[in-house]
Amino acid sequence: MKLRDLPSVDELLKDDRLAEEPRPLALDAARAALAHAREEILAGGDPGDIVSRVQAELEAFRGARLRRILNATGVIVHTNLGRAPLAAAALSRVHQAARGYSNLEYDLAEGSRGSRQDHVAPILRRLTGSEAALVVNNNAAAVLLALAALAEGREVLVSRGELIEIGDGFRIPDVLARSGARLHEVGTTNRTRAADYDRAVGPETALLLRVHQSNFRVVGFTEQPSVAELATVARRHGLPLVDDLGSGVLARLEDEPSAKESLAAGADLVCFSGDKLLGGPQAGIIVGRADLVEQLRRHPLQRAVRADKLTLAALEGTLGLYLDPERAAREVPVLRMLQEPSDVVRARAERLAVLAGGEVEETVARVGGGALPLAELPSFACAIQEELAAPLRAGEPPVVGIVRDGRCLLDCRTLADDEIDEVAAAVARAR
Repeated sequence: MKLRDLPSVDELLKDDRLAEEPRPLALDAARAALAHAREEILAGGDPGDIVSRVQAELEAFRGARLRRILNATGVIVHTNLGRAPLAAAALSRVHQAARGYSNLEYDLAEGSRGSRQDHVAPILRRLTGSEAALVVNNNAAAVLLALAALAEGREVLVSRGELIEIGDGFRIPDVLARSGARLHEVGTTNRTRAADYDRAVGPETALLLRVHQSNFRVVGFTEQPSVAELATVARRHGLPLVDDLGSGVLARLEDEPSAKESLAAGADLVCFSGDKLLGGPQAGIIVGRADLVEQLRRHPLQRAVRADKLTLAALEGTLGLYLDPERAAREVPVLRMLQEPSDVVRARAERLAVLAGGEVEETVARVGGGALPLAELPSFACAIQEELAAPLRAGEPPVVGIVRDGRCLLDCRTLADDEIDEVAAAVARAR
């Protein structure tokens, strides 16, 4: 085919196969199809049936860009893959809240306007021992709101060893600057003591901020004050202590502090994520003193970062599981994957290897999401040919594994039992 042989846009739109399509959409699809066809002809190729290409463009326009995938990477809280999968109880709450109207900001008992925070605050108070709670759209927003409401125009004391950067360029100094607060660094990168904070407090100091190191650790000659030590300094000067836990947990996990423990040790406000290790939706949770939480709630920024009804529904469903820790361990997917015995993972890998024609390989899984960066979880994978990695990603549903040492590893710690048949079928199609 030559360029002069290509049909015009009008000719394409007269084809019976496109007769039922909305004209503006079909027009854009036809133009895109013709543009791609011209490129192929100039490159020496044959574009084939142009109407079929228009139909493919229309399908691409309508197709879902955000898709379910099967995570075979061995990274449990994988930021690029949507972090924590939701528990069935959370999904049920989302469905109920989304299928019609809800009492998001309506008090059914009084028949008047209510607060969206009323749906999750009581259970957060119970689980953390806090006086009050507030939920926003992520933990970065929680920290930003706390600083803006409590420290705008004043100093915030932070250890140099806690001036972290996490994913996508999120830096604590930048958040401080955007909040209107001024950063006052104390201590050194590897060693900071409570006395450093004590000496740094001045008339412009608004609060002490403690930041969990999240995705890295300083090892060797190190020292950091405990929450209790910082709380003593803060009380001595009549200042609030804000503890940013980053990931945050409600279940007991190795080396990961919980909001309940932080508050019990003397923190006045604690911020942490609703997804990641908690295993719920992306959200920022703030718990602590009632008077401070109320200051945050009344700040103008709070409306800009508040959580929507689907987030609140998913979070409420997730938090409800934590009222029974044993049930949470079974039903919150992140907790299950973190705590599942390695022999159960191995059995899953053996089953997949039989179905997919692969080999079982011992490997190491990771927590991910900026949590427990040094933790290594024993795991097992089904090893298949390296060249299958790309077609597996292009399939439906996509399967994402890890390419290592000339093979594609499908780590079974991040695959559920009911996903093994799907992965095996995807491997068969990819071959």
